[in-house]
Amino acid sequence: MPFELTISIDRYGKALLDTFTMVSASAGIALLAGIPLAILLIVTAPGGFLESPRTNRIVGSVVNGFRATPFIVLLVALIPFTRLVTGTTIGVWAAIVPLAISATPFFARIAEVSLREVDPGLIEAAQAIGCKKWDIVRHVYLPEALPGIIGGFTITLVALISSSAMAGAVGAGGLGDLAIRYGYQRFDTQVMLIVIAVLIALVTIVQTAGDRVGHWLRSR
Repeated sequence: MPFELTISIDRYGKALLDTFTMVSASAGIALLAGIPLAILLIVTAPGGFLESPRTNRIVGSVVNGFRATPFIVLLVALIPFTRLVTGTTIGVWAAIVPLAISATPFFARIAEVSLREVDPGLIEAAQAIGCKKWDIVRHVYLPEALPGIIGGFTITLVALISSSAMAGAVGAGGLGDLAIRYGYQRFDTQVMLIVIAVLIALVTIVQTAGDRVGHWLRSR
């Protein structure tokens, strides 16, 4: 008996596009917000050039609080805020709000680790020649930590793909929604297997691309 799709290619394509939209938009927000947050944690830490233990402690506690909250719980807890921002609690754009809020502190902590690994001697040398504080961030911290930041962003993208599939369980759309509605609820094993295969392919592509970019940056 020839292989036949139980649902149309168009539906798979729409689900893939929804997942891509959710992941790319929330990843962009996490990148734009996460790096400044990581820099703030670095410069306000003990020994940082804007040392402020209280600020560092407050920001660190907020970041840790969001990181410690399981995504599915955060998704539900943010429903009022999501409705305020997007006017709805279902669909792709509604899912982007909790996805971005979940991914930002996650990525910020990874970026912070990369920034901490920058050789202190380079920082001291930049200070010795009279570099301004934010020039040190732009020309020393970020370039030196960039391979690690790219690696962390790759991990964040993979986590977002997983979270976007989870968001599909509560009406966000995408591949997760397809797997739940047509695979699980209708007991269609074929749909489940195809969605799993697509998710594995997406993760593989993202991880491979991130590894190659990171390797290229380290070899420069």
